[in-house]
Amino acid sequence: MAELRRLLDRYRTPIGVLVVLALIALGFAALQHLTQEIRFADVRAALHDLSVTKIVLALLATAGSYLALTFYDLLALHTIARPLPWRTAALASFTSYTLSHNLGLALLTGGSARYRIYSAAGLDGPDVARVVAIASGTFWAGVVSVTGVALLLHPGALDLAGLKLSATQVQAAGWSIAVLTIALLGACAVVRAPIRLFGFTLPLPSPGLLLLQIAIALVDIACASAALFVLIPGAAPALLPAFILAYTLGIVAAVVTHVPGGIGVFEAVVLAVVPVDRATLFAALIAYRVLYYLLPLGFGVFVLAWHEGARQRRRSSRFLSGVRAVATGVAPLALSVATFMAGAMLLLSGSLPSVRARMGDLAAILPLPMIEFSSIAASLTGTALLLLAPALYRRLDGAFLATRTLLIAAALFSILKGLDYEEATACLTVAALLQWTRSAFYRRTAVTGQPVGPGWVASVAAVIALTIWAGFFAYRHVDYSENLWWKFALHSDAPRFLRATLGVIVMLAGACVWRLMSPTATAARSALSEVDSVTVRRILASANRTDTMLALTGDKRFLLSDAGDAFVMYQVHGASWVVMGDPVGPREAWGELLWNLRDLADRDQGRLLLYQISSPVLDIAIGMGLSIVKYGEDAVVDLTSFTLDTPRLRALRKSERAVARKGARMHIVAASELGPIMDELESVSDEWLQAKAQREKGFSLGHFDRAYLSFFDMAVVTIDDRIVAFANLWLTENRKEASVDLMRHRSDTPPGTMDYLLVNLMLWAQQHGYARFSLGMAPLSGIEDRRLAPAWAKAAAFIFRHGERFYGFRGLRTYKEKFAPGWEPRYIAGPGGVGLLRGLRDLSRLISRPQPALYLPPAPAADTLAPEPKVSQP
Repeated sequence: MAELRRLLDRYRTPIGVLVVLALIALGFAALQHLTQEIRFADVRAALHDLSVTKIVLALLATAGSYLALTFYDLLALHTIARPLPWRTAALASFTSYTLSHNLGLALLTGGSARYRIYSAAGLDGPDVARVVAIASGTFWAGVVSVTGVALLLHPGALDLAGLKLSATQVQAAGWSIAVLTIALLGACAVVRAPIRLFGFTLPLPSPGLLLLQIAIALVDIACASAALFVLIPGAAPALLPAFILAYTLGIVAAVVTHVPGGIGVFEAVVLAVVPVDRATLFAALIAYRVLYYLLPLGFGVFVLAWHEGARQRRRSSRFLSGVRAVATGVAPLALSVATFMAGAMLLLSGSLPSVRARMGDLAAILPLPMIEFSSIAASLTGTALLLLAPALYRRLDGAFLATRTLLIAAALFSILKGLDYEEATACLTVAALLQWTRSAFYRRTAVTGQPVGPGWVASVAAVIALTIWAGFFAYRHVDYSENLWWKFALHSDAPRFLRATLGVIVMLAGACVWRLMSPTATAARSALSEVDSVTVRRILASANRTDTMLALTGDKRFLLSDAGDAFVMYQVHGASWVVMGDPVGPREAWGELLWNLRDLADRDQGRLLLYQISSPVLDIAIGMGLSIVKYGEDAVVDLTSFTLDTPRLRALRKSERAVARKGARMHIVAASELGPIMDELESVSDEWLQAKAQREKGFSLGHFDRAYLSFFDMAVVTIDDRIVAFANLWLTENRKEASVDLMRHRSDTPPGTMDYLLVNLMLWAQQHGYARFSLGMAPLSGIEDRRLAPAWAKAAAFIFRHGERFYGFRGLRTYKEKFAPGWEPRYIAGPGGVGLLRGLRDLSRLISRPQPALYLPPAPAADTLAPEPKVSQP
């Protein structure tokens, strides 16, 4: 079971992608089944029969829905006591919802837009998270309430795509939802205190405000569903309960399945539940998808890009021409979405029949080969835009240039393949917005260097699936034969679709092969980081802190200063470049090193995270614009005044002497003499790991590796000439600090053996002139949970107090307090908002999954790091 859990954790992302791809396939399979009796000609006729009045009514209902959505945020801002003008809330709400409605991934798309706009208005990350949480709760309260009303009003039994509910069950479900809503109102009236979870505070709305939120949610869903209902020809009021129920179920299915935009899934649910002619209903769904989803998306992208471009141009005279400021903006997100949708539009257009009247006009101007070439070229250009969209999100200058060129070419191909001036206008508009925000795309790195995100893979798969399904749906009446591939005629749309589909598949396969065969960013990082062990050890000789010995674990990369007298050690996981501790070497070189590493990370589309840094690095981190979070405290014992003969250390003295009376002895074994005892040390280590149900970690901790341990002297505790415990020594060459890394013991050692080992090590280090002894970190220690403290501090203090069964935060500090140490703060510095959370996630994975050694340096000479070749301490 544990092995299965590890495999699932390791392959969580690909498994998630496969699940979403399977859901997409199931959605389109269901859609294919539900539309097998529908002909494309019937759907096109139903679309043409839509009157201007119906379209205008649908647009008005759409406007009403998006207007109601803006009040979600406005009321949420009032709930958290951070009111903002309606104009600001409307901009954040409208742009975020237009993105998340079409692409899903609400936190990545809509959350990013909200964070950018609200942070500029003075809100911090936790406030934005509260707004998102309350707005989401409002939405779901509305969906649940509408579902309950629809169930109560539904006459008789209900068939939900094969799930049959009797009239009694329908009424029971409706009343259950009504009771749940009343109970929620009552809870808000009785429980006035905010909800606290892991230090995150979420205020509850008052009953009156909750009623207002539910009312706005009802207005939103009523308008959104009305936008579809008015498009259904001959829809009668008697259809409303079943229709509203189908609509809400479609929304729930789209959200739960995580299919981008719910494409295919929403349509399948509505087609399965609503009892009307499926051809006209499918036509209404297509029109609804355009009017409610795509038109607001286009307008939202335009507003977002225009707002960002104008904002940065206002600041450009004061802030380095706005280049770096734009880099943190939402223009890349908005235009990557617009580019992706432009590619999807071109692909879908290539799979559907052309307008015959326009083709006749085009044939009078252009030869047939030019039309055929333009048709395939438009589909291939659309595929290229899908592939380039995530590179725009990562602000690559090459992607910007290529996308702008392709959009202009796509506009030309749209005209040449069928006088599709609507497509050409859309492509040119996106190209113009790209040009307007061109300073946002400044990173000069290879497109193949970007990581492949699961959301992007799922979105591309959804678009390709839609394109292929739409083509086969449109040409269902065409009998397939091999001759279709070679049929070239003005109105031969099916052969064009087949050829374009083949071209798209070949292009995607070629892109996959190109990506697999291209040099990766990891290879480039390795080439940057090859530093020989002699250089590392030479610089370590000047270190003042023992945790710099982590440079010898073999799982770090290094960046050297220009003078070659300092380095910073780091590792890359995902998009995070994590620095371990302070730079090593002269302090005057630290700023140069960290800035150079930040430039490298930025060029490689990564985020920089500084882990366990000390106070001297804070000025540099603040100057780089990083957010500072206190991580914990380092316990340090002053050896110049250390003595066991004090009342405060009475318990420690008693524990040490009790173990000594049982025959324990500590020995210091030089690094050069570890060979004969290495097998016994490994058996102690394996026994300790098994007893603690632990596995080796890395990056910020050493692990049992013979090549690594060969660098250090070893402190061993023996009883009757049998090794029962050990710890490898970290010793600075200038004798300013001593410490230990691995501390492991057998399960049958006497209680207090580790106290015995540490006390005698401190006495040994004191005898040999070391100034201090580090007991290591106490994570989350020393962080105060005050009323006005930031959310991260409250969360850290909460975990420190209540997370004992997960890690033992409080117990670890209590143990180290026995040695009467001083406490020195350690910090984490990284990007703000969601970027910091992602960086911490990558850090945790980096520590829990030791990296393969980048180099295995030769064992040092006996006196390289050990001040004494061999010493014994009774």
